[in-house]
Amino acid sequence: MKQFVADLKQLVKMRLTMTVVFSASIAFLIGSKQQGDINWINWLILTAGGFLVTGSANGFNEIIERDLDRLMKRTADRPIPAGRMTTGQALVLSLLMGIAGTYTLVTLNFVAGLLSVFSILLYAFFYTPLKRKSPIAVFVGAFPGALPPLIGYYAAFSQNDLAAYSQYNASAIVIIPLVLFIIQFVWQFPHFWAIAWVLDEDYKRAGFRLLPTMKKDRVSAFMVLFSTLLMVPVSLLPYFLGFGGYFVLAVSLIGALVFSWYGLKLFLHRDVASARKVMFTSFLYLPLIQLILLFDFTAL
Repeated sequence: MKQFVADLKQLVKMRLTMTVVFSASIAFLIGSKQQGDINWINWLILTAGGFLVTGSANGFNEIIERDLDRLMKRTADRPIPAGRMTTGQALVLSLLMGIAGTYTLVTLNFVAGLLSVFSILLYAFFYTPLKRKSPIAVFVGAFPGALPPLIGYYAAFSQNDLAAYSQYNASAIVIIPLVLFIIQFVWQFPHFWAIAWVLDEDYKRAGFRLLPTMKKDRVSAFMVLFSTLLMVPVSLLPYFLGFGGYFVLAVSLIGALVFSWYGLKLFLHRDVASARKVMFTSFLYLPLIQLILLFDFTAL
C-alpha cells in the first residue's frame, strides 16, 4: 500500500499538482472577495476537484510519454517506466480522476467544469505530443497552464451569480479573470525555458524541443530575457486596472525587476547556473504576487 501511494504521487506529479491547485484556490478566494463573502465549503470542493483534474492530466501525460520517460534520468523511476504500474492501471486511475474532478467542479458551476475538461485535453493531447516536434509546444502548453486561476475564479461564483454579474458588472467576470490568466500565461515562458535550459541534456535524450531555437544559444537566452521583461507591465495590470493596491504595485514591480535581472544574467552568460536562478525565481515569483493580490485586492 505504501508503494502504491508513493507511485500515485509520482503519477499525478504531486509538487506540480499542488502548485496548480494553489493558483486555482487563490483565484477562488479573489473571486470570493469580489463578492464579499468566502464559501469555505466550495473552496474545499474546488481544491479537491482541481487536484483530481490536474492529477488526471499529468497521468495521461505520463502514459503518453512512458517510453520517453525511460530515457531520462529524472523520470526513469516513475511508476510506468520503472514497471511498478501498468499502462492500463494508470489509464484507469487517470480516467477516474478526470471524471470525478470534472463532476466535482461542475457542481460549482458549468464554466469551471468545462474549462477543466479543456485543460486536460489541451495538456495531455496537444501539448504533450508537441514537445518532440516543435518549440511551439511551450506556447501551446501555456494555455492549459494558465487555466487554473480562470477555473478557480469562476468556481467562486454560482451559475446564477455569473448571469447576474454579466448584466450589471461584467468587468468582475471578464477583466479580473482575464488578467489572472494573462499573468500566469506569460510567466510560463521564462519558467519553462529556464527549466529546459537546465535540463537540456536530459531532454535531448527524449528528443524534447522546448528551447526557442532548440539550442542554448544567444537567441534562446534573449527570449528568456524578453519574457522576464514582459512580466513587468503584465504584473502591474491589477494595479492599473483598479483591483490591486499599492502593495501589489510595489511587490509586482520589484519581483518582476529581479526576475528580469536574472534573465539579463542568463543572456550575458548563457550558463546553467544563470538559468537555474531564473528557474528558482519563477518558482517564488508567481505564488508571491498571487498572494499579495489576494491580500491587497479591491473589488471592481
